[in-house]
Amino acid sequence: MKTVKTALMNGEKQVLDGEEFETFKNQIRGKVVTSQDENYNEARTIYNGMIDKQPALIVYCSNVADVITCVDFAREHNLMTAIRGGGHNGPGLALANDGLVIDLSEMNGIRVNTEEQTVRAEAGCTWGDVDHATNQFGMATVSGIISTTGIAGLTLGGGHGYLTRKYGLTVDNLIEADVVLADGSFVTANEEHHSDLFWALRGGGGNFGVVTSFKYKLHPVNNVVAGPMFWPIDQTEKMMRWYRDWLPELPKDVYAFFLTAEVPGDPFPPEIHGRKVCGLMWCFTSSEEDAKPYLETARNIEKPLFEHIGAMPYPALQSMFDGLYPPGLQWYWKGDFVRELTDEAISEHLRFAEVPTSHSTMHLYPINGAVHETATDETAWSYRDANWSMVIAGVTDDPADNEKITDWSRDYWEAIHPHSAGAAYINFMMEEGEDRIHATYGDNYERLQKIKSEYDPDNLFRVNQNIKPNN
Repeated sequence: MKTVKTALMNGEKQVLDGEEFETFKNQIRGKVVTSQDENYNEARTIYNGMIDKQPALIVYCSNVADVITCVDFAREHNLMTAIRGGGHNGPGLALANDGLVIDLSEMNGIRVNTEEQTVRAEAGCTWGDVDHATNQFGMATVSGIISTTGIAGLTLGGGHGYLTRKYGLTVDNLIEADVVLADGSFVTANEEHHSDLFWALRGGGGNFGVVTSFKYKLHPVNNVVAGPMFWPIDQTEKMMRWYRDWLPELPKDVYAFFLTAEVPGDPFPPEIHGRKVCGLMWCFTSSEEDAKPYLETARNIEKPLFEHIGAMPYPALQSMFDGLYPPGLQWYWKGDFVRELTDEAISEHLRFAEVPTSHSTMHLYPINGAVHETATDETAWSYRDANWSMVIAGVTDDPADNEKITDWSRDYWEAIHPHSAGAAYINFMMEEGEDRIHATYGDNYERLQKIKSEYDPDNLFRVNQNIKPNN
């Protein structure tokens, strides 16, 4: 019989005896992995290769019953508990040192309802899974920009991506969620049942329970017109000034995020490999003919160094960066919401425009359009008046560069933060302290605390961007 050392939530250690552990293990239909298993190191690996945590238990849940068993076990033994969906969380909050990891990756069923124009997806799905299923019916919901991202973390943080200007945030398209609560009970949260919990789940992160499935509204999206357009890095000021004034006034069918980056290798032409660039990543939910005048306007501001734009299935756009950002790279990122891209802010962007490594980048994602049509207090996501969600991502394939990418990200953020809205998308935050979390939710924070106190008064679910109960 195995003995498993675990961490209490108060930081002390306890040892679960072999019989107790075996009883728990026998109640689980999925796989249970401990440090004594050969596949332990593989099991504790997540998307960010910079994270090196050593959980005591990793449970690959096969169904809701497994999740309930894990939650009951964690509560009874006061275990530090993390929830892992796609494992893309930057600061590694999908793992807990010496604790229990509830892994949902094997819960990946999807059902599309063409009559309702909805999709129900289990929490272990990635956006690639969902997009593959829905595109067969010429539909999609709002997701991110990397298809390997898990649906759960992105949704619970609010969720924005290529379809955001047209259809809002991911949580604006969430119809209901199935949730295992801290007391082990199972509920469905929507506008009619557990409406307070449903409100909190739409941007409040994984603070309130283990969501086991999501039901989303679908929209008629099959092919999109999309792709990158690059300019030399010395055109950053000119293009950023034009972009900040131009994009917010455009129809919601037009989406483009602004970036600074270094051109990688294939599939880009050899003559621009390694070039530092600024650029736009386009997505039109209209036709190629409708897209032409907007693309021509951009070309007329400054001749592009490179462009590759055309019609493609939405899943092809969603997976375009998957090869560039495979699992295992080293990541350090910082983010902020931006209401106005001022001249002073642009000056600071110019100071850091040349990225330190070939994978590092800065993105300004538009979160206007349909996002502004929902009131600040309708969901936990509170920055409905922001125009962009910025991320500064220091990324490398070489751990020796970790200090370099971390310093660049932090220095860049410290320079630009005074020109921001003062808070960030929680999915673009490292572990940055309680004040940052409070700022992120603004006037919604107090309500979130009350809901946390009702559904998780002992803060079992605290390995996240944590909202502490106020009891």
